[in-house]
Amino acid sequence: MRRLIIIINLSLIVAFMMMFADCSDSSNGRKQVSIGYVDWSEGIAMSYLAKVMLESKGYDVMLRNADIAPVFVSMAAGKVDVFMDAWLPATHADYIRKYGDNLEALGVAYKNARMGLVVPSYVTIRSIEELNEHKEKFRNEIIGIDVGAGLMNETERVIREYPVELTLKPSSGATMVAFLQKSIENKEWIVVTGWTPHWMFGRYKLKVLDDPKQIYGKAESIHTVTWKGFSEKEPFVTELLRNIRLNDEQISSLMTAVEETRKTETYAARQWMKEHQALVDSWIPAQ
Repeated sequence: MRRLIIIINLSLIVAFMMMFADCSDSSNGRKQVSIGYVDWSEGIAMSYLAKVMLESKGYDVMLRNADIAPVFVSMAAGKVDVFMDAWLPATHADYIRKYGDNLEALGVAYKNARMGLVVPSYVTIRSIEELNEHKEKFRNEIIGIDVGAGLMNETERVIREYPVELTLKPSSGATMVAFLQKSIENKEWIVVTGWTPHWMFGRYKLKVLDDPKQIYGKAESIHTVTWKGFSEKEPFVTELLRNIRLNDEQISSLMTAVEETRKTETYAARQWMKEHQALVDSWIPAQ
């Protein structure tokens, strides 16, 4: 509980820092755009891609990293301009219900997004219903991601409604993958909260456990969202962001490029843009 309180307090601090940040025109006369992102692989990759695209058109772009709740709070207040990783219609529905009057969905960046419980391919079970029979092999735990993430909320429902006797352990996207990698190296059993698109499915042999009750739902779409009124203030940026659409192969290659150079995400996104110049050019509206 103490750890949860600390996490919540830190999230609120970040939210206030983001809310009071200046997102107006910069002192050098170049227009500024701020993009909020959470430490999820697809959001990191798409945010850096949007950053280098806008910078190539003369914008100063600030990336602001936070948990999901502070991102929505700050965007609804107009202090962060863009979030490119809103999962709809289900995962982030609570945030849309709460802040939707102050938000505007620009478009779908990716279709066929899914989430669920993920295990290495050598784990012999196939369904969530089998977890309790082997809970000791999983150390009685499910390795999760950020507190407040839609995936975590849905996993809490899964635990209640099946029911599952394993404990959900919050961490982060990066920590979850680190636990997964270590377990795979040692051929140990592990179950994590996972989603696609994610580069880990290209690096490791994984499978998503069957969800007979369909609590995680069907495929969703990843939307780009802004504060209401942003489209009128920044029509060029709005049209560019609205035009970004990635298929499975494109988003997979982008995420892999960014992940393999995690300390130089801007460089990776810029290189990907050069390698897919015709596609990127088709997204950029005439100025």
